[in-house]
Amino acid sequence: MTIREFKMPDVGEGLTEAEILKWYVQPGDTVTDGQVVCEVETAKAAVELPIPFDGTVHALLFEEGTTVDVGQVIISVQTAGSAADAPVQEAAAPVAEAAPAAPAVAEEPVAEARQPVLVGYGVSTASTKRRPRKAPAGTAAQNGTAAPAAAPAAAPVLPAVPAQPSGERPLAKPPVRKLAKDLGIDLASVVPTGDGGVVTREDVHAAAAAAITPQAAPVVAAPVAPQAQAPVAAAAAAAPAVEPSARETRIPVKGVRKVTAQAMVGSAFTAPHVTEFITLDVTRTMKLVQELKDDPDLAGLRINPLLLIAKAVLVAIRRNPDVNASWDEAAQEIVLKHYVNLGIAAATPRGLIVPNIKDAHAKTLGELSESLSSLVATARDGKTSPADMQNGTITITNVGVFGVDTGTPILNPGESAILAVGAIKLQPWVHKGKVKPRQVTTLALSFDHRLIDGELGSKFLADIAAVLEHPRRLITWS
Repeated sequence: MTIREFKMPDVGEGLTEAEILKWYVQPGDTVTDGQVVCEVETAKAAVELPIPFDGTVHALLFEEGTTVDVGQVIISVQTAGSAADAPVQEAAAPVAEAAPAAPAVAEEPVAEARQPVLVGYGVSTASTKRRPRKAPAGTAAQNGTAAPAAAPAAAPVLPAVPAQPSGERPLAKPPVRKLAKDLGIDLASVVPTGDGGVVTREDVHAAAAAAITPQAAPVVAAPVAPQAQAPVAAAAAAAPAVEPSARETRIPVKGVRKVTAQAMVGSAFTAPHVTEFITLDVTRTMKLVQELKDDPDLAGLRINPLLLIAKAVLVAIRRNPDVNASWDEAAQEIVLKHYVNLGIAAATPRGLIVPNIKDAHAKTLGELSESLSSLVATARDGKTSPADMQNGTITITNVGVFGVDTGTPILNPGESAILAVGAIKLQPWVHKGKVKPRQVTTLALSFDHRLIDGELGSKFLADIAAVLEHPRRLITWS
């Protein structure tokens, strides 16, 4: 029997790290080739990782909530392999044996890498990204001597043990570690009250409350929506619990939210944005939506205003193909796209993502409905793959679902236009010479003025509005 190691793969294009959201296996579990063993979050999406071989899980080398560099071993599996495979002793060797002992510095002590942890998490073979902290008194002397080698067996159920001595890694379950990380609490400074010296959630909350005093208030952090405070499918609670006395909470910027922020800043200060608005009567479109819902040929499909708005955008692109393009700064060229990968901005617990419907221009109304439904459901479940968010050509963002009239959207990087759809409301409108209540909405089109001038942008927006005012143009203009 030998040990095989599974390393964190590059699940995107050139990504360098990913956060482990959830483990689906524990030491001692049997796994088969292709079985999903964990879910990770990259800067683009949440992705499930399958194991590429059969065997029995020997150790999970990182806890949930840990950010791991691509190429680091995250799980070891005991298999019936050849003699060329790495032996168990090598796979389970602690970090302390991988390098000569060094004097203590303001980093995690070497002894921590050798400390047995809770059930299901073996001794780590690679350092994780942790906040540096000062070594307690006496640690230097402890680190200067070599510690005995750790046993290479799978992590057993640990009996209750006394509280950890100074300098050693405190015991805590993964959700408690994540809570401490979210609240900015160093577990080494928390007094454990759990059985065997285990730090509990109550211990972390008590430490957080004690750290907040009128004389030492934390730095102001920008508020973030509650649903954006935790990744999808995390094993811990959806959001960190906060004591009533806590006036502020710091949320680490990472994953999708981090890359979205970087992309928006780059887009806003690279492409010269122009935004145009148009308010229109969509009463006929709303009537058509209801008729399509009652059509037996479309039974089982999700028919809504967004579907017809997407179709109107595709018709308008057919009439104004130059808007479906991108700006190549390096080559100083405008790249015209002869296909439409229609992006739909989706608000998820992990932040805003923009998956796109590939070759939307070639789909029928029914196919477009199925693609929209699948795209939205996948995004809400946090299962959107990086491939689904690449190579978009134009985007729709539906801010109307929040009751907002419209906005000035920022371009998705690499695209030339984005359409914001406002709330559809019953308003007084002049119709056939009389003021009547009609279904009215406002559209806003932002576009890159380097390749779309005012005339082209105006024609494109006007065509979208014309289709929605008189949806028969979905047929006559197609």
